[in-house]
Amino acid sequence: MLPIPAFVALVLGYIAIRTFLAGGRPFLLSFLTICAFQSLLVMLVGGYGVSGLRPILPVSATIIPPLAWITFQDAMVSRIPIRAIIIHGAAPAFAVFCRIFAPETTDFIVPLVFAGYGGAILLRLRNSSDMPLARLEAGQVPAMLWQVLGWALIASALSDLFIAAAFLTGNERWTGWLITIFSSLVLLLLGTLSVSPSAAGASGDEADCAPAPPREAGSDDAEIIERLETLLAREPLHLDPNLTLSRLARRLHLPEKRLSGAVNRSTGNNVSRYINSWRIRHACSRIDEGASVTDAMLDSGFNTKSNFNREFLRETHVSPSQWRRGSKTASNVTQLSVNERTVSAGK
Repeated sequence: MLPIPAFVALVLGYIAIRTFLAGGRPFLLSFLTICAFQSLLVMLVGGYGVSGLRPILPVSATIIPPLAWITFQDAMVSRIPIRAIIIHGAAPAFAVFCRIFAPETTDFIVPLVFAGYGGAILLRLRNSSDMPLARLEAGQVPAMLWQVLGWALIASALSDLFIAAAFLTGNERWTGWLITIFSSLVLLLLGTLSVSPSAAGASGDEADCAPAPPREAGSDDAEIIERLETLLAREPLHLDPNLTLSRLARRLHLPEKRLSGAVNRSTGNNVSRYINSWRIRHACSRIDEGASVTDAMLDSGFNTKSNFNREFLRETHVSPSQWRRGSKTASNVTQLSVNERTVSAGK
């Protein structure tokens, strides 16, 4: 008996409260709150027929895409200038203007805003999928989650085409269900994916959010890789599950993009895969020493078995359990050889 938007509003409200209690990032908390509020409005208008709130729907909807972009930027860069935040307020402000002076244009403006910001997120990820504030352990998962979010915004814009088609074909009765289903699915998807620790970025201390220093003159890729390998050999930062590209670049006194580009060009991998390769080599050595797979995983900077198994298979082409069985077999063969030599010497 509970309308779909009401269920979505409850879920998003619960996630927002959990994010607040966990000390989540302010932009993420604001984004979740707005999504929950929008779902609540859809419920009141579509589920309970409160038509007086209908004019608010397109205006409140246009707050979501710019706030999604700001939340995305907050997970990508160290600090967001206040001026940039104010500029993105132009979208809902323009929606208010259109709603007052040209109401017929809002049906065009709202999907345009959703499609524009969704496309901007996808374009930004296409140019660079490295997320400096995300934990390197997560690999490509943060970028993949934000890609889904970008497509979700575009899907919301496309839903308006279905609604327009319903009107053109004389099936106005479909519009209520289309609005309810599409808006609820998109809001739920945006809220649940963006709250993922991988997508939201690391919450670290303020030192981790400090801006990167300017590019060093004359440093080439080979020198950067050599410095990086020296640092990791001397200080096993790769064993820290909370390691980020931003923190690694700061330790090398390099801009994040410079370090990322050097690793990409020199190794053919991004920074996340490069660091995870170091972690997997450490895990292999721990397993060879007799550690359990779980202990090797935790000792090597991984927090989740899914990430560990995926990276282990990519690096060694076998699963951790297969590696452990192979390590035991090799150990038994070595021990048998030692015993045979001992017996031969005794004879």
